Amino acid sequence: MNFQEIPIGLQFLFIVFCAILAIQIFYYLFIFRKLAVYKSTKNVLKLPKISVIICAKNEANNITENLPFIIHQDYPTFEILVIDDASSDNSLEILNAFAKEFKHIKIVKVKNNEAFWGNKKFALTLGIKAATHNHLLFIDADCKPTSPKWIEEIAQQYTQEKTVILGYGAYSKIKNSLVNQFIRFETMLTAIQYFSWSLAGKPYMGVGRNMAYHRDEFFKADGFIKHIKIRSGDDDLFINEVANKKNTTLTIQPNSFTTSEPKHTWNEWFTQKRRHISTAKYYKNFDKFQLGLFFASQFLFIVLSVILAIFFPIWQLIVGLIVFRYIFTWIIVAKNALKLHENDLILGYPFYEIGLILIQIGLFIKNIFSKPVLWK
Repeated sequence: MNFQEIPIGLQFLFIVFCAILAIQIFYYLFIFRKLAVYKSTKNVLKLPKISVIICAKNEANNITENLPFIIHQDYPTFEILVIDDASSDNSLEILNAFAKEFKHIKIVKVKNNEAFWGNKKFALTLGIKAATHNHLLFIDADCKPTSPKWIEEIAQQYTQEKTVILGYGAYSKIKNSLVNQFIRFETMLTAIQYFSWSLAGKPYMGVGRNMAYHRDEFFKADGFIKHIKIRSGDDDLFINEVANKKNTTLTIQPNSFTTSEPKHTWNEWFTQKRRHISTAKYYKNFDKFQLGLFFASQFLFIVLSVILAIFFPIWQLIVGLIVFRYIFTWIIVAKNALKLHENDLILGYPFYEIGLILIQIGLFIKNIFSKPVLWK
C-alpha cells in the first residue's frame, strides 16, 4: 500500500510515533550512553578528613546491624556523626554504647521542635553544623557500605573544584520477589538518568543513601532554607540547587556502592515512591522538562505502538521499529546494568520498563489527590 493511501489520521499518528522514537534514541544514544562508557578516576593524592553523617529516627535495629560496617572503614581520618532525630525507640541507648567503645563516633541529639516536627532537613542541618570536618559524606541509617574502602573511593573524588560527589545506593536482592525486581530496576534506571545527566554537564539530583559534598556548598546555599518547608528533598532538591558542571563528579567503582534493605510489599514501596516523586516539581525548569519529556516519550511510545500495530496498514514497519527501539535501548541499559552490578535485571528490561511506566502514572495521579506522608 502507498503511504498516501493511508488515512490521514493514521499518517499523523505514524509521524508522531517516529518523532517519539527519535526522542528516545536521542536520550539513550547521547545521554544514557555516557554512563555506559564512563570510567571512574581517582583525583587526589592526599585524602581529606571526612565526616560521615547519618540521620536516624527510630532506627535501633538498623543502627545495630549497619553501623559496624562504617565504624571499621579502612580510612586514615574520619568521624561518624549520627543524628538521633527525636527517636522514640532505644536508638539513643544503642548509639551511646557504640560511642563509648569507638571514640570517632559523635552523637547529635535532636529534640522535637514544633516548627520543624518530622522534618529531616532540620535534623541534618544541626548535624552538618556539628561536623568536625568540612568534607561531608552522607548515608542513611538503613544502609551499609559494600566495602571497607567505601569512604576512600568517595573521598578520592574530592578536589578543589569537585565538591559535590554522587554515588550509587543499591538495594539488596530478594530471590523470587517481583516487587524487589521492580524496586531495583527503578533504582537502577534513576541512577542511569542522574549519573548520565551529570556526565552531560547537567547534574540534577543525588540520593542521600550515598553522596558527598563540601560543607561550604551547604552554607553558600543557606542550607535547606529554600525548600525547608518541603518534607522530602534533603538530597535531590539540595543537589538540584547547588550542583553544576564544574563542581560535580561521580563514582561508579563497586567499592563505592552502598546497599539498603528494600521495601517488601507493593504498598510500602508505593508509599516511599510517592514521597520521592513529590519533590520533582520543585526541580529547575530544564530538569523538569527533560524528565517530563523522557517519561512522556516512554508512555507515548507504548500507546502508539499498540494503536499502530493494530490499525496501521503496513504493520510490519511498525513492528520493525518497535523491535529496533527495544534492541537499541536494551544494549545501552545492559551496559549500564553491568556497570552498576545489576546484571540480573538485564533480561527482564522490557517487562520492567512497561510495568514501571504504568506504576508511575498511578503514583502521579494519586499524589494529585492526596499528599505523601512524612519521612518517618
